[in-house]
Amino acid sequence: MQTTPVQSEQFRSSVLAVPPLARDSSEKICAEQNGRMIRHIESGGVSMLLYGGNANLYHVRLTEFADLLEMLQSEAGSDTLVIPSVGPSYGLMMDQADLLRDSDFPTVMVLPTKVVMTEAGLKTAFRRFVETIERPAVLYIKEDGYISPQGAADLVNDGLVSFIKYAIVREDPAADDYLSELIQLVDPKLICSGIGEQPAIVHLTEFGLTGFTSGCVCVNPGLSQQMLRAVHGGDLERAEVIRGLFRPLEDLRNGINPIRVLHEAVSLCGIAATGPHLPLLSGVAESAVEQIRAAACELLGRTLD
Repeated sequence: MQTTPVQSEQFRSSVLAVPPLARDSSEKICAEQNGRMIRHIESGGVSMLLYGGNANLYHVRLTEFADLLEMLQSEAGSDTLVIPSVGPSYGLMMDQADLLRDSDFPTVMVLPTKVVMTEAGLKTAFRRFVETIERPAVLYIKEDGYISPQGAADLVNDGLVSFIKYAIVREDPAADDYLSELIQLVDPKLICSGIGEQPAIVHLTEFGLTGFTSGCVCVNPGLSQQMLRAVHGGDLERAEVIRGLFRPLEDLRNGINPIRVLHEAVSLCGIAATGPHLPLLSGVAESAVEQIRAAACELLGRTLD
């Protein structure tokens, strides 16, 4: 596992994969199946993994967090960047900080929540977490009203942020006043597009963001890597073709639930047995299973010459 600080140049060479977390039938974290998933992702040239929402770390138990960290470190390749997540509650993130302080993870993402919080309180909590683990953390901006562009810039300017994962969904990703303001206050090289392949081309070409995260990269990592290379190489026509190949599974994720559909997709196409969801989530409706299986298997088998 990579233990050196995150560099913005890494986002030009690898998509940031956001995998599910595999659990066994008793809901315990399964090292074997998570290892299978990691090796599949790495086999496509991906060298960055972020365990957050898709892994349902919003509801992870503190008593299993140390085992999670140990598993991620042992299963990842020697050059793979692995980023765990903490929170979203203040008490949980600070207890998790105590476990992370002596770890080798170069950065950690703070999961966002708009429940019982203020921007000033968020900035204080983020600062305290970073000061405790003694390294910058990932700021995850997922909703309007979570933090203002100036508030995000304040955290960056104080050296508290390793990078920003920007994931506010817009009907038209090119029409984004928040992101337009954010890139005036924060170097775009420190901002990663955080909503998968669909808005990534616009985010990278029109706003100058450094790279993109993806859940569906876990199904076909090589294809997502080709899209990243095409964008940075200026071959936007090729990038658009690849983007379209990811769309059927992404449409199912958006139409049902992004976390639940990806969790099932990875299992249904045979990459790894992801097992049951950890409550408060649950599986998809039986009527959706074959649609997800078909879309996942189709994406897994797609290549682009």
